[in-house]
Amino acid sequence: MRPSTNERTIKKKIFITIPWFLPAFRAGGPIRSIANLVDQFNMVEYWIFTSDHDVTGISLDNIDTGQWTDYNAHTKVWYAKKGHTSQQLTRQIEIIQPDIIFMVGLYSWYFTMVPLLFCKASRKILSVRGMLHPGALGQKNSKKKLYIRTLKLFGLQNRIWFHATDAEEKAYIQNQFGQNARVEIAGNIPMQSSFTSINPKRTGELKLVTLALISPMKNILAVLKALHLVESRVSYEIYGAIKDDEYWEQCMAEIRKLPGHIKVDYKGVIPFNEIKSALVSNHIFIMPSESENFGHAIYEALASGRPVITSRNTPWNHLRERCAGINVDPKDTNQIAEAINYFAMMDEETLELWSENAVGYSNEKFDLQKTLKDYERMFSV
Repeated sequence: MRPSTNERTIKKKIFITIPWFLPAFRAGGPIRSIANLVDQFNMVEYWIFTSDHDVTGISLDNIDTGQWTDYNAHTKVWYAKKGHTSQQLTRQIEIIQPDIIFMVGLYSWYFTMVPLLFCKASRKILSVRGMLHPGALGQKNSKKKLYIRTLKLFGLQNRIWFHATDAEEKAYIQNQFGQNARVEIAGNIPMQSSFTSINPKRTGELKLVTLALISPMKNILAVLKALHLVESRVSYEIYGAIKDDEYWEQCMAEIRKLPGHIKVDYKGVIPFNEIKSALVSNHIFIMPSESENFGHAIYEALASGRPVITSRNTPWNHLRERCAGINVDPKDTNQIAEAINYFAMMDEETLELWSENAVGYSNEKFDLQKTLKDYERMFSV
């Protein structure tokens, strides 16, 4: 009898370079993806090399810098001190001699370009994490084009493998780096969640929530503008780090103009272990993003039984047909307002049915065992 995936052992060392890792949490999806990967796929040794601060520049508390720290039974983490990142990274790769260098993200000199240009391993895998989606490329376009041109200039795309989380992302990679680019597909691994009953709801009222980095990509400003068109009583909670101060000022200006029956509350940043309680204290999750490679918060909302309002630029589509949420045009405030109104006018019994459908939809869209096998294939090729 063939042993199961979790019983087999791949004797490989995977050296992961990522700009931010736990206890940092303000950078969102990539941190969660890697944390869930090393928790769920335990057939290799992981060596995670990261910075000693969060995305906002705040130093991390209760960490040991400049040395390997145990994270779990098969994972160690190195928190690099500022000013010595390149030297520490290249030296540790020389010492550990990993089988694979797995680089998370495209646009980092220290965590992408340095290991690509100056470090040795039998295989290098570049995980683009949604950064080549057309919606993502539209943000701060000149810097991103420079990094992509640099990769091509050195011909690095011919010497590495790319990691895509789905077939669509594979197409984006090959669009930028050519049809001969070598791409492995292995989906994101989300935090496992469980159904929680909907809170009491009255027709004409709604509790909305967003958990996301505050940036144009997440499109919170469009939600706020749409709320001007909503006549129902709405409470809207926003959680997340402010990545773009100028954008948040625009959001604040919009909040100040909202009518009295719309209440908006910015709740700041919360750690991962508090996300579910923030989700389930509300009725609907809303985030009409310009693009999402996966959308961990979207999955966690659905898996917890919270229908979502999001754009069509995510893996979570055909929501209306499944009575699990509504997909909208992220640039159309009228569509966003109509979706909010639709749920606001919904009675509690109907919302409970949509809640159950949201869980069913999330279960159909994500298969943990298949995803683990995909990582086994990617790391053992």
